[in-house]
Amino acid sequence: MLKEIRIEDLNPEAFIAEKVKDISATVGDGTAINALSGGVDSSTVTLLGHHALGERLKTYFIENGLMRRGEPEQVVSTFRELGVHVELIDAREEFFAALKGITDPEEKREAVTQTFYRDVFGRLVRESDARFLLQGTILTDVDETVAGIKRQHNVFEQLGIDPEKAFGYRIIEPLAQIRKDGVRRVAEALGLPKSIYNRMPFPGPALAARVIGEATPERIETVRIANAITEEELADVDAFLKLAILHEDRVTGMREGKRDFGLQIEVRCWDSVDAREGAPTALPWETLRRLADRLVAEVPGVVSVTYNLATKPPLTMEAV
Repeated sequence: MLKEIRIEDLNPEAFIAEKVKDISATVGDGTAINALSGGVDSSTVTLLGHHALGERLKTYFIENGLMRRGEPEQVVSTFRELGVHVELIDAREEFFAALKGITDPEEKREAVTQTFYRDVFGRLVRESDARFLLQGTILTDVDETVAGIKRQHNVFEQLGIDPEKAFGYRIIEPLAQIRKDGVRRVAEALGLPKSIYNRMPFPGPALAARVIGEATPERIETVRIANAITEEELADVDAFLKLAILHEDRVTGMREGKRDFGLQIEVRCWDSVDAREGAPTALPWETLRRLADRLVAEVPGVVSVTYNLATKPPLTMEAV
């Protein structure tokens, strides 16, 4: 049972020193690997690991075809400036092959999980001789998975799954006792730039979690454009998370006086502290109108835009 370190009890500098010592002791003189997505969790773990292991931590960015616009290049460049070498791995074909024909939300998450841990990282482990995977699981990930709410891609041992038997390596989770607000404090203390420690959360299954139905390359590209526009238009809004979701069914619309069966985009904008609870941000009507106009004009095929007004719970922040 994980013992939570609450934000009011967190001493970031002491936490960093303890986790660096733990990682070093666990890995010994061996090698570890980790995947960097650019989110605050994986970025924090990457720096903790490099403080502990130096070049004995091999850091990879997995290009799964599901990331936001320009994300792979931006993340690799940012960490190069921090003195951390990140190797870019192109696994787009593997992920889309695994997702082909799948529409069930949990099956989609499982497909991403297995492709990531068993196939892509399993291969990297064999090639690198690493016996440890360092990853950014946080306490909220564990809570939601164990409660059966949503299978987070990075939770195993708490479900009785032995990663060493399943995938061939042990998993180290230095952040598993803290939540998102605590991770941000630790990230800032590590010297990560504000663009990272204040970055919006992004789901493990990436944009596949924002497509209701099958996550094809074409549908992912549609939601990628919609998310970029949503983040641009809401850039000045102080919110925990801002996202766009592509719905599965076509809806009836009209263009140039003719019927058009088009796509529907749902916008969500959340106020929250640590993702356990959330409420929709009270966006100005003018902001919503401007956002809707851009989505209809710039995302091919979109004829409908909605704004979600439900709270968490009962909703979760991501759609899938």
